[in-house]
Amino acid sequence: MSQQALFTATPPEIGELERELRERGHLHIIGVDEAGRGPLAGPVHAAACWWTLSLDDASDWPGLNDSKKMQEADREVLYDALCAQPRRVAMAAASAERIDAINILQATFEAMRHAVHQLVEVREQRPDLIVVDGNMLIPDVDLPQVAVVKGDARSFAIAAASVVAKVSRDRLMREAEVRWPGYGFEGHKGYGTAAHRKAIATLGPCPLHRKSFKGVREFVGISTDLP
Repeated sequence: MSQQALFTATPPEIGELERELRERGHLHIIGVDEAGRGPLAGPVHAAACWWTLSLDDASDWPGLNDSKKMQEADREVLYDALCAQPRRVAMAAASAERIDAINILQATFEAMRHAVHQLVEVREQRPDLIVVDGNMLIPDVDLPQVAVVKGDARSFAIAAASVVAKVSRDRLMREAEVRWPGYGFEGHKGYGTAAHRKAIATLGPCPLHRKSFKGVREFVGISTDLP
């Protein structure tokens, strides 16, 4: 099933993927998305969300959309609601150290793969299809899957995964501000803002920084007193 065969609507419309898959006879899908591929610091998080097309309805999740389009407070509420449902979501992460070891793309795939396997294992059930945000499939997953460009704006399942991945990572980065003060993690969440780059140049990288990334690797070796 090609991504091009799935959609003709422009611009993307949230929920169009579920409508299309329901018409094709699918019942159970897993939406997969990530958060944190681009930052200079912190892990990359991936989430998998189970969606039953005959039961889950947009009215059950008011405001659910691409996490980037949602207000932080709304994301937090939806995150708690999604995670409160047994066997609904699974989350996995790859650390900065792991990212440096195998590169950000492979680390993202690894986190996605772990999240999917966790969810399938806990549910003891295989989905009809895995729908992945973006244009690449997850390697080494022995389940049918399709990559969906702008999937977090087309699919409730992927949007839900995007919320779980982003909120879980944002919470971790806020905690990192306490452990490694001075970098401003609570505000920029590890992204390469001017203030963050200046802090790296002044303080040197902390253990949360991705030392293989441009903007960090130039300053490896600068001493910091932070543990």
